Amino acid sequence: MNYKFNEDELIQELKAYIDDTYGQHYASDKYQATDVIIDSGHGMGFCMGNIIKYAKRYGNKDGHNRKDLLKILHYGIIMLDIHDDRDMFFKTGESKW
Repeated sequence: MNYKFNEDELIQELKAYIDDTYGQHYASDKYQATDVIIDSGHGMGFCMGNIIKYAKRYGNKDGHNRKDLLKILHYGIIMLDIHDDRDMFFKTGESKW
């Protein structure tokens, strides 16, 4: 596929960024704080709040920081997972959380 906006390369960069977050200090415990927040029923709001935070921060803290954009996308992916899990729960009564 010939992507007009380099989506293939950007998706690989996003994947590398996400992979790196799993090696950082806050991912070393059995459960990340994000797991606990999602399990308590606040995952959608938590993700939306972080998306807004990093979107507002972009261009203001550390300039136009590429990492802020990667964080927005990562929280969006987590939110998609929560959305899909919620849909599965409503359809089947089962949830991974």
